[in-house]
Amino acid sequence: MGLVGGEENKNATENGVSGSEFPLGSKTKYKRMDSEVVDTEEDVPLTKENRNTKKYVFACAIFASLNSVLLGYDVGVMSGAILFIQEDLKITDVQQELLVGILSIISLLGSLAGGKTSDAIGRKWTIAFASFVFQTGALIMALAPSFGVLMIGRLFAGVGIGFGVMIAPVYIAEISPAIARGSLTSFPEIFVNLGILLGYISNYAFSGLPVHISWRVMLGVGIIPSVFLGFSLFVIPESPRWLVMQNRIEEAKIVLTKTNESESDVEERLAEIQLAAGMANAEKYEAKAIWNEILNPNPAVRRMLITGCGIQCFQQITGIDATVYYSPTIFKNAGIKGNTQLLAATVVVGFTKTVFILVAIFLIDRVGRKPLLYVSTIGMTTCLFGLSLALALPGNGKLGIGLAILTVCGNVAFFSVGIGPICWVLSSEVFPLKLRAQASALGAVGSRVSSGVITMSFLSVSRAITVAGTFFIFSVISALSVAFVHTCVPETKGKSLEEIEMLFQDKGEWQSSEVEMGDAERLVQKA
Repeated sequence: MGLVGGEENKNATENGVSGSEFPLGSKTKYKRMDSEVVDTEEDVPLTKENRNTKKYVFACAIFASLNSVLLGYDVGVMSGAILFIQEDLKITDVQQELLVGILSIISLLGSLAGGKTSDAIGRKWTIAFASFVFQTGALIMALAPSFGVLMIGRLFAGVGIGFGVMIAPVYIAEISPAIARGSLTSFPEIFVNLGILLGYISNYAFSGLPVHISWRVMLGVGIIPSVFLGFSLFVIPESPRWLVMQNRIEEAKIVLTKTNESESDVEERLAEIQLAAGMANAEKYEAKAIWNEILNPNPAVRRMLITGCGIQCFQQITGIDATVYYSPTIFKNAGIKGNTQLLAATVVVGFTKTVFILVAIFLIDRVGRKPLLYVSTIGMTTCLFGLSLALALPGNGKLGIGLAILTVCGNVAFFSVGIGPICWVLSSEVFPLKLRAQASALGAVGSRVSSGVITMSFLSVSRAITVAGTFFIFSVISALSVAFVHTCVPETKGKSLEEIEMLFQDKGEWQSSEVEMGDAERLVQKA
């Protein structure tokens, strides 16, 4: 744990360790954007060794995120492939909802098992296992002769995705230095968006093939990223925090030497991890005890769960997966005719989503998490409300089509610049080491269940209250997410994982915004 202020010696003593034994560094408070910021750290010259360290951590983050390409590709490709599957296999609207949404529901099995699996076999090999299970599902789907076999493939793919979405942010957070953790932990979201874009492009590229072949090729192409993931296993190391939990201290130190720029940083990080892992008291946390602590939390853990799991749920219940999966349906409702034109419009959406996730990566460790969350949630609320108006216009026409495309693109842009990537950053940051894998898995379960409920009910709800009415409800939920961010999300920029843990010990510090709405307004003006 990071120890802060006057509680340093007290908390260290309670853990059976003198506060002076482990130099944990100073806590950097986030300053108002219009105030003077004093840099208390000395500038370190950028040496060749520094550059190599940064490149190594960067490469590890990229390889660990490749599973996310599979998830994104599946989301993007299914939005178009479902048009041809419906025509080829003659499936009903209810079967269509089930086919699309079941992946999110089933993925909770992977997410629930992911925490225990990653603690047992390590973060690295859990990433490999996730890829194998997903690729098995993708192959079955591509060769499926019927709706039943197609569903079996979706079940395998869903379990693989559950493992993947849970483990990648945890792994990256545990190998990354604090100063770059926000950007690097956002990589899975970048690759999800890249996968979505590739899925949309695949839909458009293969839409001219015969109906019974086109959707199979679209789904089969998703197997390709596994080749690169196989090579990555020879590059990425095991998480140093997991190695410490296994009492493999020397191996952990070797990994930290590769991911930190100086020997003093290595020793400091190792001391923090050992303290957080309970090595000082030789404590061993069994899975049953960990789940008991999560299910019967103390006030600090309860606040962590509210923040980590709450942001995961809000990410999905604002309707982003419905927007992505059913974008052809949305544009068709707005007045666009023909499959090729519908799929071309989705490519524009995918491109927008990918570009703005890159903007988020540039800003997340510069301006902090909370300003971007304010901009994101307020912008999404505006665009969702605008989309509901566009779809409600009588007769649609060019104005309705243009406004629908603009607001859908705006919605995915604001999502990608804030709550999309930051959701995963926060869920991997806020939990203490001994609970991190299981609590992150629980948050991923909340995300996947929320996604499944939305995607499996979208068509039915839209038939009952119209597509316009459905997106009006999403805009109301998005407005509630603004209040959640203001009340329950602390700023974590620039803090070590152990320092972040201390934020939740004090209710007042957890609820103090540290970033005011005015900061978000200035961020928009600067942009």
